[in-house]
Amino acid sequence: MAEPKAKKQSTKMASAGGGKAGASPLHRYRSHTCGQLRSADIPQDVRLSGWVHRVRDHGGLLFIDLRDHYGITQVVADPDSPAFKVAETVRAEWVIRVDGKVRERPEGTLNRELPTGEVEIFATEIEVLSEAKEVPVPVFGEPDYPEDLRLRYRFLDLRRETLHNNIMLRNEIIGSIRRRMHDAAFFEFQTPILTASSPEGARDFLVPSRMHPGKFYALPQAPQQFKQLIMIAGFDRYFQIAPCFRDEDARADRSPGEFYQLDVEMSFVTQDDVFAAIEPVMHGVFEEFAKGKSVNSPFPRIPYDEAIAKYGSDKPDLRNPIEMQDVTEHFRGSGFKIFAGMIDKDPKVRVWGIPAPGGGSRAFCDRMNSWAQGEGQPGLAYIFFRSPTEGGQEPDEAAGPVGKNLGPERSPRARFSELLPCPWLLRELPVHYF
Repeated sequence: MAEPKAKKQSTKMASAGGGKAGASPLHRYRSHTCGQLRSADIPQDVRLSGWVHRVRDHGGLLFIDLRDHYGITQVVADPDSPAFKVAETVRAEWVIRVDGKVRERPEGTLNRELPTGEVEIFATEIEVLSEAKEVPVPVFGEPDYPEDLRLRYRFLDLRRETLHNNIMLRNEIIGSIRRRMHDAAFFEFQTPILTASSPEGARDFLVPSRMHPGKFYALPQAPQQFKQLIMIAGFDRYFQIAPCFRDEDARADRSPGEFYQLDVEMSFVTQDDVFAAIEPVMHGVFEEFAKGKSVNSPFPRIPYDEAIAKYGSDKPDLRNPIEMQDVTEHFRGSGFKIFAGMIDKDPKVRVWGIPAPGGGSRAFCDRMNSWAQGEGQPGLAYIFFRSPTEGGQEPDEAAGPVGKNLGPERSPRARFSELLPCPWLLRELPVHYF
């Protein structure tokens, strides 16, 4: 049976011969990767293996872009090449082995976007290692196509440059975190995946036990119990890139089902010790992968009360320039009886002003009011501060139902410190409702 197989393989090969006399034999599949060759490699005889990324026929001159994990190299075959007959048969995503000579690309054909863009391989032999049917989702060019197709043909989707780079970026980030944590004298421990259920914030994923019918293992929502065992045992500093399994809906910052987190524990430390240990790790990782963007150091520390007062959240996105202000005193005893009455009845009530630059229209304020009601709030009131050229009003005159009822002594913009020339959306809430 071996003889027909060898005969069949020979039909998929074209060779220029055995190479230079005395030359050391090449590796079975490659002497270089597809992202390795440069001008300094001219005029070596090389061997590459990879996927056919694209084939171009320029009037009998064939160009094959050969791709592997490391990059792309251009392969050339002309009618005088002994590899030309096989080169004519190859199609996208076939896996081939190419032998050839490194040469400089002709003037005007250099590709500065590729690390290998100064050279090409003149093919002397091509072996087809694996044929492929016409692919249902293209790899070259990375066009958009439906999500169900991407998942069905995931092995093709993962060949796309963007996804490939994303996966490798994750690998580099994880490696950077590990290196920095080890440098900070932390010890990495792996904790079990199959465990017992424990009260957590979400529902467990359960795995039935074959050896104990009717009983189940639970996948850990976090390595909480195991890392506590490690700390109680006296290992002092623990970390893990921990897989977490939670049967919960997707969140804006968390994938559904499973995700990974940097899990950290320290012994005999204060809050400042934790900041001092972790901030250099986070700063270093972000700076390493920020592509030249600046990373603040030290990280700003915002007290909880200040964060709630300014942003309405204890994890604000500081890229958003909008900050709330407590304008309760402007409404205490004012002519706007709804707010004034609530302030008098409950000392915990606060009125927060939210600037809305560029939102100077009644339609915008109505939309925001509907949104607030959809979030379970009674609603939003608003004040327009218009310039003297708008509608003939006096300078800094407040407009809208709140402005008219607030009273002339309270309505000028100057009494709302540093207010922007825009509508202000006002809401009254007890502080502890945030």
